[in-house]
Amino acid sequence: MQEQQEDHTTHYQKNSLSLLGTIALGTGVMIGAGIFSLTGQMAELVGSAFPFAFLAAAIVVSFSAYSYIKVSNKYPSAGGIGMYLHKMYGHSLSTAFHALLMYVSMVIAQSFLARTFGSYTMQLFDVEQTAFWVPTLGAFLIAGIFAVNLTSNRYIQGTAYFLGLVKIAGILVFGVLGIYLMVSSGQTLESEISLVAAENDWTAFIAATALGVLAFKGFTTITNSGSEVINPRLNISRAIIISIASCIVIYALVGWSVAGNLSISEIIEARDYSLAAAARPAAGNVGVWFTVIIAIVATAGGLMASVFAVSRMLAMLTEMRLVPHSHFGMPGSIQKHTLVYTVLLGLVLTVFFDLSRIASLGIIFYLVMDTAIHWGVLKHLRNDIQANPVIPSLAICLNMLLLAGFGASKWQSDPLVIWVALAVMAVIWLVEYFFLKKVEQTEATHSHH
Repeated sequence: MQEQQEDHTTHYQKNSLSLLGTIALGTGVMIGAGIFSLTGQMAELVGSAFPFAFLAAAIVVSFSAYSYIKVSNKYPSAGGIGMYLHKMYGHSLSTAFHALLMYVSMVIAQSFLARTFGSYTMQLFDVEQTAFWVPTLGAFLIAGIFAVNLTSNRYIQGTAYFLGLVKIAGILVFGVLGIYLMVSSGQTLESEISLVAAENDWTAFIAATALGVLAFKGFTTITNSGSEVINPRLNISRAIIISIASCIVIYALVGWSVAGNLSISEIIEARDYSLAAAARPAAGNVGVWFTVIIAIVATAGGLMASVFAVSRMLAMLTEMRLVPHSHFGMPGSIQKHTLVYTVLLGLVLTVFFDLSRIASLGIIFYLVMDTAIHWGVLKHLRNDIQANPVIPSLAICLNMLLLAGFGASKWQSDPLVIWVALAVMAVIWLVEYFFLKKVEQTEATHSHH
């Protein structure tokens, strides 16, 4: 065993990701949980207007993607967002705080995937205690993915790539078949898709759009694999644009399919597993099995890609001395340690929070971090990367609108989520504040000697 030596470096392979591989990774993370459980959560907020909320989310994300494309064209990096923030705000509290928000929001996305996996898997069994089994299955999945992530990069990329393709193909089949069955049986849409439901309540529509953003935010995973992409200056922006576009098409198909086979009240009732429920009336048990298997592949594949990207981002921040790091007596590289922290945090969230709360926390943290990226582009990098200031400014306004609408909606329905979000942000801010002070002091004493 040669590996037992204290190896605290991170390992990257330049040029190991093709354009197709990059798109598969991005689309893979996006389709992961997004479509399987968000459809129901969004329908719960805006009823029959949920497909429009998906579209609105796609528009918001398209504005948002501009900043990431501009920065990654100029500075492709394996640390992705952590590095971008560093370029904008230097070695500062602002960089550390927002990078950790991104980290936490990505870990939240993992527990979201894990619980979605549990909710769908339970559709195959006739069990009453779903409250116990959903988080338990989710926890098992995270543990399994942890084991896979301890192996090599090649293996992860190969598996994630394969699962990504299976899942995208499966979801397309689901969407097309659902619409075909709906049309062939001569029925119109079960749940009339309309904007009427949303007109009276704009906060609900804005809140649903905010949730919809979660279904697209996987494109940021692409920027995390920056330096590994072949010809990154060209391919990163291509991959981001293609991933977002393909997700819009796929979500439209699926949304239509679900709305065609279930009424709004049925979608809401089955909100954690709405796709499986939609398959039942049209295609019976075979349909349910098919959908659950795709959901399992989708969530497992998404989790694998995500755990890999997130633990690597934390390793990067650790190397930049932006976050405190303790080995807790563990052997191996920093990336192995960050993998352990990432998995433990994901397990805690999976066990203690339900799907809608996990999604709410994720979207709050993501929007705050995303706004910091656009502000950084406007304030610090505008001339350097030749960005058009109008687009990031618009992205900031849209983010603020979503945060306000989402916050207002949650404040009425589930204020605990807002308190937890604020508490977590406060803790991150304080811990980082004292940690960076300590780093400064040690550097100051070193420079005196």
